[in-house]
Amino acid sequence: MKPRKIIIDTDPGQDDAVAILLALASPEDVEVLALTCVAGNVPLDLTSKNARIICELAGKPNVPVYAGCDRPLGRDLVTAEHVHGKSGLDGPDLPDPTMPLAEGHAVDFIIDTLRDNAPGTITLCPLGPLTNIATALQKAPDIAKRVAKIVLMGGGYFQGGNITPAAEFNIYVDPQAADIVFKSGIPIVVMPLDVTHKALVTKSRNDAFRAIGTPAGIAVAQMTDFFERFDKEKYGSDGAPLHDPCVTAYLINPDLFKGRHVNVEIETQSELTMGMTVADWWGVTDRAPNATFMGEIDADGFFSLLVERIGRL
Repeated sequence: MKPRKIIIDTDPGQDDAVAILLALASPEDVEVLALTCVAGNVPLDLTSKNARIICELAGKPNVPVYAGCDRPLGRDLVTAEHVHGKSGLDGPDLPDPTMPLAEGHAVDFIIDTLRDNAPGTITLCPLGPLTNIATALQKAPDIAKRVAKIVLMGGGYFQGGNITPAAEFNIYVDPQAADIVFKSGIPIVVMPLDVTHKALVTKSRNDAFRAIGTPAGIAVAQMTDFFERFDKEKYGSDGAPLHDPCVTAYLINPDLFKGRHVNVEIETQSELTMGMTVADWWGVTDRAPNATFMGEIDADGFFSLLVERIGRL
């Protein structure tokens, strides 16, 4: 099997960083064509800077990094410095990147790459708000039939929300974009809070990252040390959820996850539940299934994969 060609659409973010490192450490499984950056956890200038910092940390400065949309389609930008720190990558002391941004806009890169490759050969992996992906679909509707699959981190059903009582952060930041993506007809796999809240960075798991002893392993431990202080206090758990690496782990070993193919609709009208992912988990409507919504993870297998692969860098 040839490695799966992917574009990682991202707003780093410490957990984005771990997801990207896992992908860059797994060339036999995924070929990272580029990182396309979007405003989300922090504004666009920082997400596009952080993506390049991560590439250099992985020793992969030749991976193109494109800057994309700097605001949601129809709302003011909401960011999450209260979780990720002012830089978005607070925790480790990492040097500023020396690699430049790739020329051009992330949305144009996504469109051109999908048109230039055979249909069904490119997987999109959004780790942040879906603004870039929705903008590409609006600008070039023909690309929808060319996407192999979208594997994204976002939403929640049984776990509710993490930025409002009803909404997960990535979907809440740009619910209009999420609505466009979920109505696109593209096969979608969703890693919601229902899964990521079962992937907790406990002390022993973080010690395993630190014990790798490499700059990448130590940086991962420092990143998760930083953002877990917020989530442990918030949830009263033994560790912080490691959200975005679930996307990359699924591409490498989908057997780590279990879910259902259900209908998922995005709330875009009510301020009370704005950005809610309404998953018809029990099949109580006649709405056609449009996404595989994951509900279970083999957490030990997931962290073993992370430690093994990040240990390569």
